[in-house]
Amino acid sequence: MDTRIIVPLILLVCLYLGACFYSIFKSAHVKYLPRWAWALVCIISIPLGGILYFIVGRDTYE
Repeated sequence: MDTRIIVPLILLVCLYLGACFYSIFKSAHVKYLPRWAWALVCIISIPLGGILYFIVGRDTYE
């Protein structure tokens, strides 16, 4: 693959994971799993883990 394609994809993934981690660790409460488990889900199943966290795991009543 061309590096012109790979480098932006890597940057997007890093930004996406950074946004997920920021949301996980800044919030006072998360639902259904501990914070470390949500972080692991986000890392293992990019992008579905983050989407799952934002839909199901994030506590919106802060």
